[in-house]
Amino acid sequence: MKISVVIPSFNEEANIVACLESLNRQTIPRNEYEIIVVDGGSKDSTRELAGPRADLVFIQTSRKVGGARNDGAMRAQSPVLATTDADCIIPPNWLEVILDDFERHPEAVQLFGPVDPIEKTLKNHISLGLANHFARLGYYTRTLYYTLGCNTAFRREAFLKAGMYRCIDAGDDLEIARRMKDLGRVLFDSRMRVGFSMRRYEQFGTLKSLYEWLYIVAHGGSSEKHQYTQREYKQDEKK
Repeated sequence: MKISVVIPSFNEEANIVACLESLNRQTIPRNEYEIIVVDGGSKDSTRELAGPRADLVFIQTSRKVGGARNDGAMRAQSPVLATTDADCIIPPNWLEVILDDFERHPEAVQLFGPVDPIEKTLKNHISLGLANHFARLGYYTRTLYYTLGCNTAFRREAFLKAGMYRCIDAGDDLEIARRMKDLGRVLFDSRMRVGFSMRRYEQFGTLKSLYEWLYIVAHGGSSEKHQYTQREYKQDEKK
């Protein structure tokens, strides 16, 4: 087995099937990768829906989203880890691109790429277009690695050596790149794309969501004032 995909989830019955079905349609053989869903104690049917479509589904024991990814990494069977989110849609060549990059770049310890909006409105395209431009700019200037947990991959040995994700409310996916770059190259590849849900920004507002995220990150990743993870979404209430 070449690669393990780790997916945190929480009350994702409206999205988990589409995410996992996209992962089951990859261009590499299905026996070359495993899908691990680490659930945060969902009250809906997330785990039941994930069971037939994943290789392993279990309830996390560590805190926060970073802790869920860490729990998955500890159960993974492959030398390469890929992480995404339960509300993402994964293009068929995603895992093939990841394996190709690690093979061609032995010095790379972490990979990341751009995101495209699943909800295809002009506002969403502009918002993520700016985010992708920021990711490229940070990478090429070596000022900031804008790595997102929904679209990143690691050499598992280096990931463990770096200390894995911090168990914080927000910014854990950016923070880990600062430690990974001390072990090798953090590589951006525009071919490595995922479909990203803009539901948070559509329901709670783009400016408000960015403000909350920045506030939490500025306060070390944790805050009693704002909650960023395990939110309830309108689409979940329809189920």
